[in-house]
Amino acid sequence: MKALIIEDEIPAARHLQHVLDKVGNITVLDILDSIAETVEWFEVNPLPDLVFMDIHLADGLAFEIFSRATISCPIIFTTAYDEYALKAFKVNSIDYLLKPVEVADVQEALNKLKRLSAPADMKDALAGLIRTFGQQNVYKTHFLIPAKGDKLIPVQINDLACIYIHTGTLKALTFDGKSYFLDYTLDELTGMLNPDTFFRANRQYIVARNAIQDIDIWFNNRLSVNLKVPVPEKIIISKARIGEFKRWFGA
Repeated sequence: MKALIIEDEIPAARHLQHVLDKVGNITVLDILDSIAETVEWFEVNPLPDLVFMDIHLADGLAFEIFSRATISCPIIFTTAYDEYALKAFKVNSIDYLLKPVEVADVQEALNKLKRLSAPADMKDALAGLIRTFGQQNVYKTHFLIPAKGDKLIPVQINDLACIYIHTGTLKALTFDGKSYFLDYTLDELTGMLNPDTFFRANRQYIVARNAIQDIDIWFNNRLSVNLKVPVPEKIIISKARIGEFKRWFGA
C-alpha cells in the first residue's frame, strides 16, 4: 500500500512514518507540510492508495486542498483533541486518528477502510465535513513536542503563556514554567492561534491574554507587558500598536 503523509509538524510526521513502518506493508511516498505543496504534488503524481492528512497545516485548513485538487483515494485525518473537530467527524462518518498516533490506531483505521461503503458515500461525507468546518475558524488546539525515546507530548494551546524567540530559538512557555522548542516561525504561528486569546506583541513575542499580570507605561509612550511567568527580556509594545493592543485586551 502506497501512502502520502500531509503534516506540518515535523516530529508528528516522523512519528507517523515510524508507526506506519511498524504496521508494515505501507510505503510512504512523500511527506508534505502545506496546502500549496500538496496541491502541486497531486498535479504531477498518481493517486496514492491512502492519505494521512492533518487538519491544521502551515498555510490553513487542509479542507482547502479538495477545492484545488481532485482526490478520490481514501483519507484518514489526523488531529489533536478538539471537541468541535471530533463531533464533526462522528457526524460525517469519516475516520480520524488522535495524535500522537499509535500502531493500534492505524491498524483499526485500515480495518475500517476495508469495510467502508461506496466512494460516493465518502465524497458526500467529506463534503459535509468541509461545510461543517467552514462555519467557523478552527485554530490549533495542541502542539506535539518530541520527548525522550519514541514519544510525542501533546501540549495544549490553552496552557501556553507566551511563545517567543530567544537567541535564535523559538520556544513555547507554559503557565507552570515549562518551555518547549517549536519548529515554526512566529509569522506562521500568528495565523494558527486564536486572535481572541493571543496577541503578537512584537517581533519576538506572542502573548496570551490570561498570562498578562500588569502593564507599565514605558519610555517614549510605549507599553511594557509583564507576564505571570518569567521571560528572558521585557515585552515592549510600540506606540503605534498601543491602540490595537488595548482593543484586543479589552475585547
